[in-house]
Amino acid sequence: MATSFALLCLSIAIIESMAGILGDGIILAVSASSCIGSKTWSPYDMIMISLSSSRIILHSGTILDFFMSIFSEHLYREENVFIVSNTAFMFLNCSSLWFGAWLSVFYCIKVASFTRPFFIWMKQRIARLVPWMLLTSCLHSFAAAIPFALDLYNEHNNFTAPLPMTNSSAMRTTRKDNLTLLIYLCNAAISLPLILSVVSSVLLIRSLLVHTRQMQNNASGFRDPSLEAHTSAIKSICSLFIFYITYFTCLLLLLSNTFSFLSDGETICMVIMAACPTGHTLVLIWSNPKFRKLTARIWHHTKCPLRTTST
Repeated sequence: MATSFALLCLSIAIIESMAGILGDGIILAVSASSCIGSKTWSPYDMIMISLSSSRIILHSGTILDFFMSIFSEHLYREENVFIVSNTAFMFLNCSSLWFGAWLSVFYCIKVASFTRPFFIWMKQRIARLVPWMLLTSCLHSFAAAIPFALDLYNEHNNFTAPLPMTNSSAMRTTRKDNLTLLIYLCNAAISLPLILSVVSSVLLIRSLLVHTRQMQNNASGFRDPSLEAHTSAIKSICSLFIFYITYFTCLLLLLSNTFSFLSDGETICMVIMAACPTGHTLVLIWSNPKFRKLTARIWHHTKCPLRTTST
């Protein structure tokens, strides 16, 4: 039975997930409207559509998982539900992390001012490479979800394992080596996009330092668009990196069965995991004028009915 603190944490996590759905819906609407009517899709819009779509589905599944863990625990622990939920969660989780990593790579390639042949080659071909990058991410995410689809936890059908979203700790009679192998596979699946984000962050920060040094040597009173682009990209990449590390840590704690079912520690991890993608979505909206414009328009329309009713 969940404690009052656990129920409070679950309520906060549901609110965070709903906010994430709203924010990702704004990003999806703006990016999709930019692609409608155009013959070619920009690589940025393709990444944003993939990222926002995967996060909307992930948030929706997380909310469903929270409600099932509270109101339908017997269904929540059924083996078939466990397999489907685990597989879907791992696929969507890896996909969204990959898409976020490719967004960092895209920022780095487009904004960084390196003159190395590889960077010049990537700048010239990034538009053609992005669809293949996204497809590779989906294939990698599918491969990462295969152990969950095969029910590696339940090799001899004698164990009801925890869902990764809420880490139900029903019965722990599985073989320890299976659990260890699954954790290693999850680490490998999640670590690759993390490495890409780290490399992109380091390269972009280095490019900013070089560019700032050049600006100091050639001081002028005009605003530098390149410096502003560097700053905006670094905000997005660094925020993704911070959220990524936090999300990664909480996910490992849940997968390793550190906490009991709906314990205080587990629900705190769930709140943090729900907040991380939502926080990154808010950073993306704030750093893009088109996203901010639609958000302000929605906020204006929601306030207008309140004013009319009050008057």
